[in-house]
Formats: sequence, structure tokens, C-alpha cells
Amino acid sequence: MVGSSILSNSYEAGVETAKNSMKGIKAPKLGLLFTSVKYDQDEVIKGIKSVSPELKVIGCTSSGAIMTPDGIISGENGFAGMMVLEDNELNVGVASSPRGQDPRSTGRKIAREAMEDAGKKHPPVAFAMFASPAEEEYYLKGIQDVIGEVPMFGGSAADDAVVGEWKVFCENKSFGDGCAVALFYTTKEIKNVFTGAYEETDNVGIITKVEDDRKIVEIDGVPALKKYAEWTGLNADELMGQNLLVASIPMALGVKTIQGDLMAVRHPMIGNPDYSFNVGAKMAEKTAVIQLATDVDGLIEGAVKTIKELKQDFKAEAMFLVHCGGRKLHIGERVDEDFVAIKNAAGETPFIVAFTFGEYGQNNHSGATIGGLSLSFTGFSE
Repeated sequence: MVGSSILSNSYEAGVETAKNSMKGIKAPKLGLLFTSVKYDQDEVIKGIKSVSPELKVIGCTSSGAIMTPDGIISGENGFAGMMVLEDNELNVGVASSPRGQDPRSTGRKIAREAMEDAGKKHPPVAFAMFASPAEEEYYLKGIQDVIGEVPMFGGSAADDAVVGEWKVFCENKSFGDGCAVALFYTTKEIKNVFTGAYEETDNVGIITKVEDDRKIVEIDGVPALKKYAEWTGLNADELMGQNLLVASIPMALGVKTIQGDLMAVRHPMIGNPDYSFNVGAKMAEKTAVIQLATDVDGLIEGAVKTIKELKQDFKAEAMFLVHCGGRKLHIGERVDEDFVAIKNAAGETPFIVAFTFGEYGQNNHSGATIGGLSLSFTGFSE
């Protein structure tokens, strides 16, 4: 069941969200919660817990809005939405932590704590991760150090203007820099489809210099931003700062996984005076980077195609749809079309859409991957 609220009071919004998302549910197991940065996240969760103390809650802030079958949920004073899962065969363990000294160690810590919360000593069949948009790859590695490479899904917390107001939350904790995890133990199928739904161009180069994991300094020995401008026909001097973030959405970059089954999208975000630029996920030297292309029609159709792929040979009783906030930004005034397309593709299946600043998933045994400007659509079977 999915419910939401746009009440101005954070606690009352939590109460209303809980009541709306648990109609007809007798034994709620997990609430996937997504809220506005305008709310006090701790108060929202207190409101939810006042309605259902036994419900485990995990999630993050969403950029500008969420979507549910009821529409695009947003409000001047905030919004909240939650998908509640109930199943006799489902056991979920949750845990979270601020970053601490080392994100990989933090990942190990919360994975162990989530296993303990579930009362299990063996790996789950799948897990969801929510993290601040900075070091997601290291949280992921830490979690996998403990449970191995099982299927995963989730996304990075977002705010409304890329100013760092995002929050990750789990049970009674919320923080701007850290990670939360939910481990799923069930006999039912959980299916994830992870894609950028971009088209490849013939513009490809070798990354010859990277700094601090996420700053591309050179491509083919050329200042990276100048090479990107050459590929796209843009002016490098006009791509400084966050100008690049907006201009690059329809002309993102991609790196292929080893077997070529997944194109992990990289969002060029910040143009620097030395013509390097920052991207939203980890990069490595001596690997190929490909310029990708799409337009608003392609972004909307990409969501439809991804839902259709998710439903292929799979009966989804609920769908959790992680949709990059940058894609929504470029869709702009046509976001109503995006909603209608998603709702029509979903049919009668309950869903919730969160708008994130990073997306997580895998494709065709590619291994769990962090990307940007992507779609990570997950279905829970009947």
C-alpha cells in the first residue's frame, strides 16, 4: 500500500502518511519512506511510529516531489510518501549510521547490525541501500564485505537545489552524511532493472587523469571539459560551476561494465577553472568513457520501457521506482507527461517514485553498480 501527505506540520504529516499507507494492512513489515527536505525528518518518523510502532522505516529525502498512483505529490510546506510492505514470508533487518571515519567500515558495521536486526546469520536474498551522495561505492563495498554480492537497489538522498540539505533516515536516526541498509529475507522474488536508457554516440575516449575518485582531469590527454565540449558542441567556458550540471543531462557520459551488459551513467556536474569536471560517481584512469545522448521524449519513454522490462515474465505486486532527480529537472514542465506515462505503464500495480541524486542496481549479473541520471526500478512479487 502507498500513502502520502502534504500537511505543513512534520509530525502530523507522518501520522497521515502512515494511516494512508497502511489501509487494509494488518502486519506491516517495512516502510520505504521519502520526504521533502522542508520537513523535520525525525518528527515525520515519530508521527509514523505513533501509528505503527512495529513498522521498520527506512528511506531518504527526495528532490522536489515524489510520485504515487495518486499523482505528483509536492507542497509548499513539504511532502511525504511511503510504500508499506506486508508478507508472511518477509523478514527485513534494517540499520544505519553516520559516515564515521571510513565509509567502508561503516558499511560493514550496518550490514552486521541489519543481520542481527533480522535475527539471521546468513546473507539476504537482496538489499536496499540509501546513502548521502558522496561515497556510495565505499558503503556498498563494506556491506558486500559482510553479505557478499547479492542483488541490490536504492538511491542517494536528494534535496531541491543541490545544496547539501539531504537526509538519510532509518528508524529513529536521520543524518546528512551516512548510509542506511535494509536486508530482505524472503522466498518471494525481488526483481531490479537498472538502466540509464540513453543512446550511445561514437564519441569515446580514454580517461587519462582522475583526482579524488570523482574529478575527471583529462580525457585522451586533453583537459576533460574541453574534450567534452568538443564532443557535444558546447562552449567549455560556459560550462563552469553548476552550468555543467544542467547542460550535461541530455549529453551524459557512460562507462561499460566489464562484460558490456550495463552502461553505468556518469553525470558531469561541476565545471572547474582548470577545465576538469566533477561527476556523480567513481571513475578510474585508463578506462573508456562514452558520450551518451537523449532528449525529453527519450527520458519519458525510458521510464516506460524500464517498467515494461520489469514486468516482463514477472508479476509485480508493488513497484519501488528510483528515478534520478536530474532527469526530472530536464523533463521540466513536461513532468506531468512523465507521471502519466509511468502510471499507465504501472497499471493497477501500487508504486512510489523517489527522485534521487544517485541510483543503484545491476543488470544481467553485472554486479551492483552506482550510477547517476539513471532508473533503478524494483518489483516485489506476489
